[in-house]
Amino acid sequence: MLRFLGFRVVRALVTMAIVLVIAFLTLRFSGEPFDAMYPEGLPVEMQDALREEWNLNLPMHVQFELYIRSMLRGDFGRSIFTNEEAWRMYADRMPATLSVGGLALLLAIVIGIPMGAYAALHRENRAARAVMWLAFLGYAVPHFVLGIGLVLIFGFYWRLLPTTGLGTGWHYILPVMTLAIPMIAAIARFMRAAMLDAVSQAHVMTAQSKGLTDGRIARWHVLRNAVVPLMTVLGLEVAGLLNGSIFVEAVFSLPGVGRVLVSSVLDRDFAVLQFGVLAYAAIIVAVNLVVDVMYTIADPRVRLEA
Repeated sequence: MLRFLGFRVVRALVTMAIVLVIAFLTLRFSGEPFDAMYPEGLPVEMQDALREEWNLNLPMHVQFELYIRSMLRGDFGRSIFTNEEAWRMYADRMPATLSVGGLALLLAIVIGIPMGAYAALHRENRAARAVMWLAFLGYAVPHFVLGIGLVLIFGFYWRLLPTTGLGTGWHYILPVMTLAIPMIAAIARFMRAAMLDAVSQAHVMTAQSKGLTDGRIARWHVLRNAVVPLMTVLGLEVAGLLNGSIFVEAVFSLPGVGRVLVSSVLDRDFAVLQFGVLAYAAIIVAVNLVVDVMYTIADPRVRLEA
């Protein structure tokens, strides 16, 4: 287990190093931030002064070395536009993203798993077929289309719910629904497939031959085996949640980290964008590492070699 964990940690660190290099080089080759700050252009003397102030006049490898040294000291740079520390810009807006995303993930688990289990155990039922049809529809609709549709229906036409900000509990309903619906659909579809696969296993047929009730077989033989691979899907959904939050925060004008990341892309704010890319990559890598470890703990039959 220690060998496996050590291998996964080393692989995660290598992945983060690759992301760091790609993000650094891509930003530098995309142009200078001063082009976005001063679209009408600057005198050559002022351009040279700004490049020197932000070390952009140095060779690429020297810039990268300075950035690594600063990062190891806990200094991730400052915004060229506001002079605010890059990590603080995300930290101040993280509560909004976590609250909406956390509620959406919880709602997806609470609804998606029972939906998939019901569709698997009653697959000949018309209601179960309707559930899976709705799940397919929810999975196919992109976040931004779903969000705009909810805004038009509940905010513009019916005027039942607020559509911008997070002032009250009512403000959370539409953005949480927008994030949760595709996740509910994905979890339900995979849960149904996992349970149908578990039903066909030999130990389930043996339990049926022994006369165990359907409820006992479903709880102790089918559900337990179906939940193990579901961990992988939940890890993927967390990654999808990060991507979806960018669109949702833009649609509903939420003060989250997604808007900071999008603004830094448009403004070519190097330090802010680099930290955002690294933070997103670190979350995804960490989630995958946790899922791998939980998978091996939950199922002793799995043998993963480092």
